[in-house]
Amino acid sequence: MNNSQIINNAQLMHSSKSMNHSQSMTMGQTLNIYYLETKFEWLKSIRNPAFALPAILFPALFYIFFGVLMNQHNSQAATYLLCTYGTFGIIGPALFSFGAGLAVERGQGWLDIKDASPMPAAAQIVSRLFVSMGFSVMVLISLGVVAFSMTDVSLSLIQVLTLSTILVFGGLPFCLLGLTLGLLLKAESAPAVVNLVYLPMSFLSGLWIPITMLPNFLQSMAEFLPPYHLSQLALKVVALDVGGSVAKHLAILALFTVIFFVLAILVSNKKSVR
Repeated sequence: MNNSQIINNAQLMHSSKSMNHSQSMTMGQTLNIYYLETKFEWLKSIRNPAFALPAILFPALFYIFFGVLMNQHNSQAATYLLCTYGTFGIIGPALFSFGAGLAVERGQGWLDIKDASPMPAAAQIVSRLFVSMGFSVMVLISLGVVAFSMTDVSLSLIQVLTLSTILVFGGLPFCLLGLTLGLLLKAESAPAVVNLVYLPMSFLSGLWIPITMLPNFLQSMAEFLPPYHLSQLALKVVALDVGGSVAKHLAILALFTVIFFVLAILVSNKKSVR
């Protein structure tokens, strides 16, 4: 009996059980399932050095090179890059946890096993969302330690909290983009494809160097990229943005969130039909 037959049998055996179980499951039991799934997703991610170390350390290393060493006497540049590398840093865990991570688990058959279990279908998505937010907090802490210890960056507590809130919750559209990629891509190609999306999108959005240093036609392209609008919201906290209202940036990010959400549902439904 092959793996697909085992999974199909498991689905048949658990289908009626899952229906009865879900009907009798209390709110406390449901929350406990979400908690346990989030806990084990976190432990799996934090214990994977190939994922955890680059996700946490790479933004801080980039910031040391470009925000510290190249701008030793320019606190404004260091503050600007703190916001943009913060944006760059929170996008990585969102794309790779959902994109590459989901594609690998789907290729290994883990998603089929979870689908056959009584666990709520949304639990694995919610758990990855919380894990992505947890890594975002760690990225921002590492950047903050570098910025406040090695540069002349000076932010008030309100600015720090506002900036952190914008960036942590601003990772939602990128989680949904990663979810779409994770459902579409094969395990072998997922990391490379995610990088092909992540790195050029970050550069063209002005996250590595100020957007004003890019050619005019590239600056125009940035208007159509979600990282640009998230970084502009972050830069507004320190009054270093290049313009556009808060409402405009929020509306465009909300639009991208809806688009990626619809795409994820369409891809998921297509996979289910198959």
